[in-house]
Amino acid sequence: MKHLVLEKGSAYPLGANRCINGINFSLFSSTANLVILHIFPPNGSDSAYQITLDPQKNKTGSIWHILIKNLAEDVEWEYGYQLDGDNQDPKNHFCPDLILLDPYSKHLNTDNQWGVKQKPLRGKLYSPSSFDWEQDIFPKIPMKQLIIYEMHVRSFTRHSSSSSKAPGTFSAIKEKIKHFKELGINAIELMPIFEFDECELHRNQQATDKPLYNIWGYSTCSFFSLMNRYSKEARQSSNEFKDLVKALHKEGIEVILDVVYNHTAEGGTRDPCFSFAGIDNNTYYMLTSNAEYLNFSGTGNTFNVNNPVVMKFIIDSLHYFVTEMHVDGFRFDLASCFARDEEGSLLTDPLSIRAITKDPILSHVKLIAEPWDAGGLYQVGMFPNNWAEWNGKYRDVVRRFIKGTDDVSGEFANAICGSEDLYGNFKKPHYSINFITSHDGFTLHDLVSYQEKHNLDNREENRDGNSHNDSWNCGVEGETDNPEILFLRLKQMRNLITALLVSLGTPMLLMGDEYAHTRFGNNNAYCQDNELNWFLWDKLIENQEFYRFYKLMIAFRKTHASLLQRSSFLSSDDMQWHGHQPLKPNWNPENRFIAYTLKSKNREDLYIAFNAHFEPASIELPLAPQGKKWHRIIDTSLISPEEFSEHPEQTSSPYRMSPYSAFIAKSL
Repeated sequence: MKHLVLEKGSAYPLGANRCINGINFSLFSSTANLVILHIFPPNGSDSAYQITLDPQKNKTGSIWHILIKNLAEDVEWEYGYQLDGDNQDPKNHFCPDLILLDPYSKHLNTDNQWGVKQKPLRGKLYSPSSFDWEQDIFPKIPMKQLIIYEMHVRSFTRHSSSSSKAPGTFSAIKEKIKHFKELGINAIELMPIFEFDECELHRNQQATDKPLYNIWGYSTCSFFSLMNRYSKEARQSSNEFKDLVKALHKEGIEVILDVVYNHTAEGGTRDPCFSFAGIDNNTYYMLTSNAEYLNFSGTGNTFNVNNPVVMKFIIDSLHYFVTEMHVDGFRFDLASCFARDEEGSLLTDPLSIRAITKDPILSHVKLIAEPWDAGGLYQVGMFPNNWAEWNGKYRDVVRRFIKGTDDVSGEFANAICGSEDLYGNFKKPHYSINFITSHDGFTLHDLVSYQEKHNLDNREENRDGNSHNDSWNCGVEGETDNPEILFLRLKQMRNLITALLVSLGTPMLLMGDEYAHTRFGNNNAYCQDNELNWFLWDKLIENQEFYRFYKLMIAFRKTHASLLQRSSFLSSDDMQWHGHQPLKPNWNPENRFIAYTLKSKNREDLYIAFNAHFEPASIELPLAPQGKKWHRIIDTSLISPEEFSEHPEQTSSPYRMSPYSAFIAKSL
C-alpha cells in the first residue's frame, strides 16, 4: 500500500466528500477522546489504512476531520470509524472494538441480495459519477389536486404476475408507471427506502418455517443511503432511483418519501451498536437521568431531534434527497416525536419543526406529518400552516359511519367537508390527508371482511397490531362464498372509496386496494415478505369490475372542481344539506343518512347521499337548477357497470336508496 498524504482537513461538510485536493472526512463526536479512521479495500476484512486523528490538529470544536490527498480513485474503498471515550459516564456508550458507520455515509457496503445477513456496515466510496437529469422539472402539483398512492417498493413488483425484469426494485416501478397513469395517480408515497436490515427479526413463520423479514423498513440504519436491495446493482442504487424519479416527473407524478427520523435501528438496548450510539449516545438519543433510552417511538429508542446537532443532521438528510434525488416531499413517521424536548416533555414551539418549516428548500416541498407518536401524543390539527397531516380522525369517523354506527352522522358530515373542527381558518382543507386505509391496519377488503385482527403468522401471539379497527365483517368473519355477504362487502368498499373521493381534502389510497387486496385479517403485516404484502397483478383482471369503479371514482374527483375548492364546505354558500326531504337534514343521534348538494358555477350541481342504515331510504331530490334535470352517476348498490354510469340516465324523484349504499346525481 502506498503512503497516504494527509492534511488537516475541514469540519464541513460532514461525511466523506470529494474535493479538488482529495477526500475530506468529517465526523461529529462531542465526547470521544480517540477517533481512528479505518479504510478498507473492497470487501476486505482488515483495514488497509488506520489513521488516528490528532485532537490538536484534526479537530474543530466537536468535529473531527482529515483530508486524504492521494487515495486511489479507481478503488471502491470502504471506511468506518473506531471511537473511544469515557464510559464511566453512563450516558456514553463507546464500543472501541467496533468499526462504526459514518452517519453521513451516502453509500454503504451492503449488496443487493435480499434476505442475506449483511456484513458489518461501512461507508462506501465510489468513483465520481454523473447523472443526466435531462432538464428534469419538479411537477409542483398543488396540494388540492394530489391523489396520493401509498406503496412499498419491493412488494409492488415482487410477485411473478408483475412480469418485471428486476422484481422488487426501483427499476421495476419504472416499468409500471403506466399503471399509475391508468389509475389516475399523480403522487406516489414510498414506504421507507433508506438502508435497513430486513434480517433483524430472527424468527420463522410457524406453518412454513420460512424466515420472517422486516419488509416494511421502519428501522433505519442510515439516513443518506438508499436500500441497496431495491436496486438491480448495489453500486447503482442512487442512479436507479434518480432514473425512476426522472421518469415519474416526465409523466407528471410526484415522489414523496416516508421518512423515519423518530428512531434508529440500534434499538432500545446497548446492542446492536453500529453508528450513532457508539459515536455520541447522549447527543443522538433521548436518555433518562440514569441513561436509559426514552421510548416514544415504540421501538426502544427515540432520536433526539431537537438537539441542534441532530436537527442539522436531519435537515442535511432532507436537503440531500431534495437537491440530489429530486424528491417532491416527505411524510414524517410519528412526527409528534419532533414535538418533545430531550426529556420527552411537550414543546410549544419545537426547534426542529420550526427549522424545517422555515427552511429555504424544505418550505417549498410537500411536508406531511403523521401527527402522533407511540407515547400517547396526538396532534391532529396542530402542525404548522404549510404542513399537511395524516387525518386519523377522518379515517375513524368515516369507517364508523359507513358501517352504520349511531351518533356519528354529524362528525361524518364535518369530516367529508374538510374537517373544519380541526383546521377551521387555520389551514386550508387540502392540508388534511384523508385516508381510509394505509400500510398500518386492515386493507380495504379486510376492513369489510374481518371484525378481529388475525396476526398469528407474525409470531407475536397476536399481541401486535391495533385491536380497535372500526371494521365490520358484514356477518361472517373472513372468507365466505355467501353471495349476499360478498355483495354487501363490495357495496361497502364502494361506499368507502366514494366517501374518500368526494371529501374535501387530499385523498391517499393504499397500494392494492384498487383490486381489493386481502391480507386475510393481518393488520400488521410488517414482517410478511409474501403474498400478504405483494401486489398481485393478476387480481387486476380477476377483480376488474371493482378496479373499473375505483378508476372512475378517481377520474370523477379530478373532473369536478367543487370537490377541490380551497375552503371548507361548511363555510360555503354553495352547499345545502338534506334529509330524506330537501333542505331538512336530520342530525339526531340515530340518524344514519347524510345528503347534500354542491353547487357549481356552470350549474352542473352534484347531489351526494350516503345511506348507512340497514333499511332502504326513499329520498326526494331537491329542485335541479333551471333548465336542468338530475341524472344518476353513482349508485353503489347496483350491479357493475350500472353502479357508475358513464352515460348518465335521467333520475326520477323520489329515488329508492338501498341499505348501505351511496348515491350521486348530477344536474345536466
